[in-house]
Amino acid sequence: MAKFNRLLKKMRQSLIDIDLAVKGFIVMSEELDLMYLKIQNNQQPLNWIKVGYPSLKPLSSWYVDLLKRIDFFQDWLVNGNPNSYWLPGMFFPQGFMTGVLQTHARQYKIAIDALAFAFEFLSEETAE
Repeated sequence: MAKFNRLLKKMRQSLIDIDLAVKGFIVMSEELDLMYLKIQNNQQPLNWIKVGYPSLKPLSSWYVDLLKRIDFFQDWLVNGNPNSYWLPGMFFPQGFMTGVLQTHARQYKIAIDALAFAFEFLSEETAE
């Protein structure tokens, strides 16, 4: 959530700055000019990519995806652990998976090296 908050903060501030620059209240820096061009071309601005998650989507699809990710974490924060986790929606899913192993290892006093994930393919289900 901290990484998403950092991304949202960067987005908010840079959008405020670009609005002020377009109106002539602040100087249009090179970063803001590049950002303006990227937005016009439906691409993610470089200053957002630096603090964001990897994605090859155009800006319009990326924004819809970002809103879904934020909704997932908001629901998790407000309502507690979900029934299932949206791994691709995380910044670093490998870190989450390692944390799950660590939590289980500590709870049951098992060496983390002795644990591994096993998967079984099921018929399609909803998240619930």
